[in-house]
Amino acid sequence: MHLPTCACCGDAVSDERRIDFGFNLPDAALGLPEESLHRLGARALLRVDGVGSFIRCLLPVRLTHDTELVLGAWVEVDDATLGRAHELWQHADYADFSLSGTFANRIQPWGDDLLGAEVTAQVADPEKLPVVVEVRHPAASRVLTHAWDRDHVLSRFPHPLPVDVRTDLGDRWSVLRTAGLTAAFDGGTDHFNGPDRSVAVNLMQDDVPGRAPADFLAALLDGAPDTRPAQRAEEPLSDGGVRYAFWLTPRDNGRPRHEFYGFAVRADGSAARVFCSHEDHADLAWAQRIWRSLDHAAATQHAATAIG
Repeated sequence: MHLPTCACCGDAVSDERRIDFGFNLPDAALGLPEESLHRLGARALLRVDGVGSFIRCLLPVRLTHDTELVLGAWVEVDDATLGRAHELWQHADYADFSLSGTFANRIQPWGDDLLGAEVTAQVADPEKLPVVVEVRHPAASRVLTHAWDRDHVLSRFPHPLPVDVRTDLGDRWSVLRTAGLTAAFDGGTDHFNGPDRSVAVNLMQDDVPGRAPADFLAALLDGAPDTRPAQRAEEPLSDGGVRYAFWLTPRDNGRPRHEFYGFAVRADGSAARVFCSHEDHADLAWAQRIWRSLDHAAATQHAATAIG
């Protein structure tokens, strides 16, 4: 798996209870030429021509499932603070260093609440970046003080994760994005990709009112290959719908690549389709798990806000 790296040292992090992500640049510096970026020795100290001075700090966020998300994000400071940080960075007095500034990255799902919020950070461990200890903004302060739904927050990160994350597909459908896969949305399809496996998921709605789920499924399977019974599975859904899958290994590709096609068709005419591709035959169980994770929730408010 390609896992996140520590926001301080850059080493791979695989602890499911702590997930680190680092932001390479402040938002205001994205897209600027490299010659306008001046790093003061440490990669956490940055001056950007015509933009300002920045120090990378750690923003800890409590998530459900006993998980902590640690964001290595940028705080904009005045030139004097950046100079002071540069002087102390490799000095014993760094242990007492603190700073005030404004948050310089927009991070979902908090949107614009964090960007521009006034913060205070201080060194908690001389071997690590300063840690944000206070956010002086009514909405943004809750990022520090509340626990947040892990799936809702982590599904906003397209990078590989060390944990499985249930991902919202829209229209109350969701699916499991397993550890180690990137995420992207293109042309109405959610894509999850890794070095040796991939997933594509899309939603459909029956355009024939009142058609039975089995008949809608039959229409979706029109033209599909006829596989052996051992390569097919069918299960009922609790609402009277049906879950169906088949899998095969095409003979015309240059290397072994197994394909899995899964459907979940509800009695209300909505459906989800998943396509999984994997190199290892043993990953059939993984593909079946993705298929069975397709779920349609009741019409309740998603946990988009803090819990507790």
